[in-house]
Amino acid sequence: MRWLPNAWGSPEWLLPVGVFLLIAIGLVIWSYLRSNSPGWVRLSSAILKTLGFVALCLILLEPKIRTARPKPGANLFVLMVDKSQSLDIKDSGASGTREEQTVELLDPESEWINRLNDDFDLRRYTFASRLHPVNDFASYSVDAPRSNLIGSINMITKRVANQNCGGILMITDGNATDLSDSNIDWSALPPIYPVVLGRQHGGKDIRLDRVSISQTNFESAPVTITCELSTKGYRGKSVSVELLDESMKRLQLKSVSDVEDDKKFAVRFEVKPEMRGVHFYNVRAFETSREFVFEEPERSREATLANNISRVSVDRGQGPFRVLYVSGRPNWEYKFLKRALEEDPEVKLTALIRLARKEPKFSFRGHEQESKSSLFKGFGNDDDQTVEQYDEPVLIRLNHLDAEELRGGFPKDEKELFRFDAVILDDIESKFFTQDQMSLLQQFVSIRGGSLMMLGGQESFVRGGYDRTPVGELLPVYLDRFKNMAPAENVWMNLTREGWLRPWVRVRSTEQSEKDRLSKMPPFKTVNRVRSIKPGATVLVRVQANRNESYPALVTQKYGKGRTAALLIGDLWRWQLTDSGDDDMMRSWRQVSRWLVGDVPKRIEYEINEVHDANQSVRLQVRVRDDAFKPLDNATVKLKVKVPDDDGKPKEIELRAEPSDEEAGTYEALVASRQAGNYQCEIVVEGPDGSPLGKRTTGWVSQSSKDEFRNLSPNVDLLKNIAAQTGGRIVGANELDSFSKSIPTSERMITETRVTPWWHHWSLLAIVIALFVGEWGIRRWKGMP
Repeated sequence: MRWLPNAWGSPEWLLPVGVFLLIAIGLVIWSYLRSNSPGWVRLSSAILKTLGFVALCLILLEPKIRTARPKPGANLFVLMVDKSQSLDIKDSGASGTREEQTVELLDPESEWINRLNDDFDLRRYTFASRLHPVNDFASYSVDAPRSNLIGSINMITKRVANQNCGGILMITDGNATDLSDSNIDWSALPPIYPVVLGRQHGGKDIRLDRVSISQTNFESAPVTITCELSTKGYRGKSVSVELLDESMKRLQLKSVSDVEDDKKFAVRFEVKPEMRGVHFYNVRAFETSREFVFEEPERSREATLANNISRVSVDRGQGPFRVLYVSGRPNWEYKFLKRALEEDPEVKLTALIRLARKEPKFSFRGHEQESKSSLFKGFGNDDDQTVEQYDEPVLIRLNHLDAEELRGGFPKDEKELFRFDAVILDDIESKFFTQDQMSLLQQFVSIRGGSLMMLGGQESFVRGGYDRTPVGELLPVYLDRFKNMAPAENVWMNLTREGWLRPWVRVRSTEQSEKDRLSKMPPFKTVNRVRSIKPGATVLVRVQANRNESYPALVTQKYGKGRTAALLIGDLWRWQLTDSGDDDMMRSWRQVSRWLVGDVPKRIEYEINEVHDANQSVRLQVRVRDDAFKPLDNATVKLKVKVPDDDGKPKEIELRAEPSDEEAGTYEALVASRQAGNYQCEIVVEGPDGSPLGKRTTGWVSQSSKDEFRNLSPNVDLLKNIAAQTGGRIVGANELDSFSKSIPTSERMITETRVTPWWHHWSLLAIVIALFVGEWGIRRWKGMP
């Protein structure tokens, strides 16, 4: 024990003292053996007198206490103080917030601080988002939205490496927001002594645990915002959640009654942004009867309001996407498809429709050596270079991008075809395409990642001669001929189990209304029969014939980077002719088109990933492809980022993304998001010659305080683990004075030896006198001489 002597000032007196002690003990025993007093009196008196002689003999040997203690001013000692916003919490039953408790502990007149300052080279730091050295704590306040505790410890490790450090006293609640960055060599650290702020939370709190976004390409549920909440202290009460836009205008309000404490519940909002691009929303939760707390936070009954609010960003498309429709003749399907997509600003339909087939090249009677097709007579177009000849099919282009697009018919090279995101073939035979064009379509799906859909016209699938062609290989059905190929009449559409699970196949919002829709659909009379579907393909819709036979009607499959679909019904237009005004067919076409283009890669794509660092950065990855959709390594990628400013007004900064060392055609940039708020980024890509290749817009939100207030109770387990890993211990706030007096020494410290004479203590003399007085008192009490 540290208070017992471990050194002797006069060891040469050991022999005389020993002889004296033996004689004294012998005389004590002899004297009490002669006494006639009761045994317990003789025994207790003998023990007291013997102990008195032992104490006197020890004093003669000059006992001393030799201790090793840190040499004043020769060692470092680190004092780290948390200043993150979680210290703004007022714990249940506490007289003040954790910040107020910390300010009281850091009183510059505190004895423990002055003692540490005298005995060590005291280094003072505050930490939150990052580590800051300070001269004193006079201006201490909590104002940071994150508590990078692990990162701060890691930084201290580097600063005290190879130095004589006596330890680290860390005042914190332990609620770290960077627990994923725990790659620390604990053996390189001096002992850490955490002082835990706060107590197990027992107060009231409404917390938004998570807000997630779910988007589809379909009209039934454009954007779903799901809020997961939990409460403490609100059992049986009602909690309201409101959705607000970027300007804090309320869009929707929902309430949940009879909530249960510590049990999560969810609230969902469905919104449809009117415009494409990035949109920001705010979600707030509050006790239903206390909506005013956000304007008057001083009237709040919760431990904190910081975890009642969350921001989300919604990216509504980067279109428009382009669909190329190719048909062998004008038909009803194009009419209804065109009408449907006119209401969708994200999908642009370009059509290439054949008006007349090509005729054999020879001199026709009555043509008078004319080479132009007679379809163009009377239209005032005498240009032999632009008008189709007799041996060429007559094509019409509709809604083309520019005067040159599709001028030569169906695209013949990657640059022209790869402009589109999806291709729909309808009632067009395989001989319309050259072998190179069909191979190009195959590359369009497998390499470019586009989508191909074939509709069931008269000259599609088997009758179109696509068996054993590159296009036939793309389709999800086998096209080899078999007997009984006559089309069935009067067939009714039904969804398969897989079809019910696909939102783009369903049209109505509920199962019952979808069944009602199917029951009211007209019978179809034309179905392209196929032998079977290919492995990996999925049948989503089947048609039922009168003979209790069913045939695949809508089949899809993945192919390379893209996907293909076969719609085997040849007269789907009948659906619209008997439509009761519900616009179901128009909606179905829009959803099918959105599915076709939904996951198709663009020439410029981006990905945003959070980086858990002190700057709360995001890593923006931009992938750039050339006309052939091959990685483009020599592009220039510029970022124009609108960041929130302290005064609430956004300001714009410009960055440049650098080529990645790991992936060709990928460019990366780190964007710091220290300031909480909405971030909007415009990506501008230029080619090697400086020509513009395109722009994309994205955005994200920074709200690091959501991690800071995820748990309101102090993380005692984490702090105990840190202390155990480094050889320290938890220090109570009321133990700081005693701790500062007896900081354990270690091999890292420069120490000095201090010798204290034990026998100089008045308490030792008092013990000796007490022993002899006690023995004398017992003797006098029992009448002994």
